[in-house]
Amino acid sequence: MNLFQAGVLGVVQGLTEFLPISSTAHLRIVPALADWPDPGAAFTAVVQLGTMLAILLYFWREILHISVSWVRGIWDPGVRKTLEYRMGWYVIFATVPIGLLGLVFADQIETGARNLWVIATALIVLGLVLLLAERVGAHARDEEQITLRDGLVVGLAQAAALVPGVSRSGATITGGLFVGLKREAAARFSFLLSIPAVVLSGLFELRKLGEPGTPGVAAIVVATVLAFVVGLASIHWLLQYLSRHSTGVFVGYRVLVGLLLIGLLAGGVINAT
Repeated sequence: MNLFQAGVLGVVQGLTEFLPISSTAHLRIVPALADWPDPGAAFTAVVQLGTMLAILLYFWREILHISVSWVRGIWDPGVRKTLEYRMGWYVIFATVPIGLLGLVFADQIETGARNLWVIATALIVLGLVLLLAERVGAHARDEEQITLRDGLVVGLAQAAALVPGVSRSGATITGGLFVGLKREAAARFSFLLSIPAVVLSGLFELRKLGEPGTPGVAAIVVATVLAFVVGLASIHWLLQYLSRHSTGVFVGYRVLVGLLLIGLLAGGVINAT
């Protein structure tokens, strides 16, 4: 991977990590269309640390309040009534499913699941499920009304994002809509929930950097920095967009890209692996 390719993929990561369209899918599709080598699951996981830094910067006040309240609540019963304390536990419990399943199916996620047929199918299926969530969701509840049950439902939805093409943000926003959250509230909870899962995944994959076939350090740095900068803008844009619009445009995009990908694969234009 040269620095130009790394830069392009960093921008792609920043644009697609927070939109419900699957950054992992796009980091497979773009190289396939450009006839570049697959950057690999390790590259994808590590570059996601750049977008996680964007979340930490954008939500630093909320993250600080949640962290402090959770620690204080261990010995102060009065703090346990606050949303920040409860949110700390929600994030922890909701991260358990993706953490356990990620360890159990690590080999499949890094190999067979990156097949473009799998990704195309996942793009379409999750897009239709997101459409269903838009139709049946009440869109009535704010972050203050999130319960432990909601956190567990969204956490289970997040685990589905282990399949490339599903989209972590897409799955968690979908889960949030199903339990009746407003679109913006579902997106904000999705962003907070992503922090431990993606950070742990990126740190776990760091051990593979330097192995034969993995991108060099310079390429990783360029991609990560660009992912951070573009991701910061992407977070702001998505929250503003969802405060006034539905997720319909993302549903249409997912289905269209999935169908085009199937056509390219069926026509032999690109290879599935």
